[in-house]
Amino acid sequence: MFIVSDTQKSDNYADKRGNITAIPHIIKYMGSKKPIIDFITNAIVDIHTNPDIPVCDLFSGSCSVSAALRKQLNFISNDVQEYSAILAKTYFSDLSQFDYSIIHEQILLVAKQHESRFKTKFPDLFFDYSKVQTLELYQHIESLQRQLLDGQQIDFDYHLFVKMYSGTYWSFEQCVWIDSLRKSAEEFKTSPVYYPILSSLMYAMSYTTQSTGHFAQYRDGNSIEAINNIITYRQKNLLELFSKKLKELFDCLDNSLKTLLTTTLSFEICLESLPEGCTVYADPPYAPVHYSRFYHALETLTKYDYPTITHKGRYRDDRHQSPFSQKTKATKAFEDLFRGVLAKKAQLVLSYSDNGVVKIEEIKELAESIFTIKNYDLHVKPLEHKHSTMGRFEDPERDVVEYLIVASFKRNA
Repeated sequence: MFIVSDTQKSDNYADKRGNITAIPHIIKYMGSKKPIIDFITNAIVDIHTNPDIPVCDLFSGSCSVSAALRKQLNFISNDVQEYSAILAKTYFSDLSQFDYSIIHEQILLVAKQHESRFKTKFPDLFFDYSKVQTLELYQHIESLQRQLLDGQQIDFDYHLFVKMYSGTYWSFEQCVWIDSLRKSAEEFKTSPVYYPILSSLMYAMSYTTQSTGHFAQYRDGNSIEAINNIITYRQKNLLELFSKKLKELFDCLDNSLKTLLTTTLSFEICLESLPEGCTVYADPPYAPVHYSRFYHALETLTKYDYPTITHKGRYRDDRHQSPFSQKTKATKAFEDLFRGVLAKKAQLVLSYSDNGVVKIEEIKELAESIFTIKNYDLHVKPLEHKHSTMGRFEDPERDVVEYLIVASFKRNA
């Protein structure tokens, strides 16, 4: 039987133990747990009593939870999307032994050499958007850039974003810097700085895209009002944003003192691989849309594999489809999750919203039917907060109740 706590409000919720480390911000992320991070991490710390066994973040996404606890607990960070592993490894990086100025100079040397190749080959595609005053001129220069998507072949390496994204989420020039910095990153593939470099590039991409910070679809410039807003993003300097974020990461990331293992497994296979007695934090998708649709560009940056691209949104053709986002499969997915935790004699902290694909009462009933016959206590902790939809103009946030369903070992068991 569940113990149900009183509903709390996120604006007056605070961690009173002072044990949560500040989380360096990297990407814009729908459903990010940063605004309610103390609510979640306190629940994990309360039940995870064996420091020798790791906590598993089963759907790690932007890795806010492991980042917050990176100096307290060992972690297994799992997500089917490979960019998530880059973020996790960034947060657990120790950059104290590296000199930012030296690394940054080495990055720029390679990137600027590569940029010069694009300037030589495509001198007429570098535009000054501050001089664009009319809808006709804007549409003309954007269409020139998009001709690369299906036209001329490029005979040197590291041109993926120029060839596949010019004139869409980013301008041609911004894509040049994405490709050039991605080439630079490979020079550090065997170094701990590799992950912060890629994460800093993800940050720069997220804050220069003319979409809403994710990549479901880029916006059409079909009015003066629309192009004026888009042009503000076309004028953003991607290299400056990258450098600023990399310096910030160098300044704040030192030895976490804890271990990290990253995996890119389905949740079922990940659960099978866990050590017995661990604690699982599960934050499965709530909505009937797939995260791979919103963050495909970050996945492509990480893999850099020149994928087949489909639809106007420029999606990868191998996008993951989560069963938690499908009405006909979600309940079975929760059952598999709960039974997987039980099979490993593990504990569980589950995050879910009151407006998810499956009703919260149904999830509670399912958890109760599986866990209470064993030596588990069940606890429900609700929290009112505002969930960001990352819509730029309409419906930017919604009032929701976030629930934590906690299945913990009985204290007297």
